[in-house]
Amino acid sequence: MKERILGNKGLLVGEVGLGCWQFGGDFGEMSEETAYSIMEQAVQNGINFFDTANVYGGGRSESLIGKFLKRTKAPVKVATKVGREPEVFPDNYSPDTLRQGIDASRERLCVEQIDLLQLHCIPTEVMRQGEIFDWLRDEKEAGTIANFGVSVETVEEALLCLEQEDILSIQVIFNIFRQKLVKELLPQAKEKGVGIIVRLPLASGLLSGKFTTNTQFAASDHRNYNRDGQCFNVGETFAGLPFEKGVELAEGVRGILPDEATMVQQSLRWILDHDAVSVVIPGASTVQQVLSNAGASELPSLSASVHGKLEQFYTDHIANHIRGAY
Repeated sequence: MKERILGNKGLLVGEVGLGCWQFGGDFGEMSEETAYSIMEQAVQNGINFFDTANVYGGGRSESLIGKFLKRTKAPVKVATKVGREPEVFPDNYSPDTLRQGIDASRERLCVEQIDLLQLHCIPTEVMRQGEIFDWLRDEKEAGTIANFGVSVETVEEALLCLEQEDILSIQVIFNIFRQKLVKELLPQAKEKGVGIIVRLPLASGLLSGKFTTNTQFAASDHRNYNRDGQCFNVGETFAGLPFEKGVELAEGVRGILPDEATMVQQSLRWILDHDAVSVVIPGASTVQQVLSNAGASELPSLSASVHGKLEQFYTDHIANHIRGAY
């Protein structure tokens, strides 16, 4: 596993991490033992950065990670998020509610200090006002968090957060289906030394190339209940594409990517070829998916020709179908 520096203050992490949304049950039910097996396989393959949030499964994802941390000696860095709790979002942010969220996450994760605390797609206006970043600085000074960053939904929000000089990282949706970030955000983040964490790298599985228009998802899976943005930003599900159109477009992408590795691995490789990216955090529901994801780190970079064709395909066929904040 190749490593990269996350932010100019420097967390050294494997360039492929583990997204842990699925541990909360939002992709269908998952047993504790399956979750532990996935995490164990991850650390055995050099994955040492786990990303979660306090609302994933009402804290279940954090709790499972916390139990795993108590039984492993692997030096795992954990990033979690606060700010989307029903009792806080969208207009009840204060030093007290922030601290309560942090303390509850520390307890579930079984840690004294959170490695990276991220604001979880909070309202743009709250970020623009800026007070919440001072509260995060206070928490860092108090030792409850080691670093702070943000998870955002739009380029506008990301650029706004780049104005905060001591922010470590920005988490964004970035994949072959959502290339808008390449032109402006990634160069500016690199210049400022702010780490980029990439979520939804496979567009909720569309870029695995395994779905058909007849694919069904469990009732508890957000790919069912949030397919058209019924519960939260539609961009978090299938990268904002209508499902049937996404299946069609995935076939177009498959025809461009080289076939020396799987479509999943080449899609992850495309992201890692952007040197502003610090870590990509695909989820995994099986140990086999962990192995596949980790393998993307060892692939050679895609050719300039392939990158050019994918950029043109995005411009010509994908961009106009993206829905939601972007």
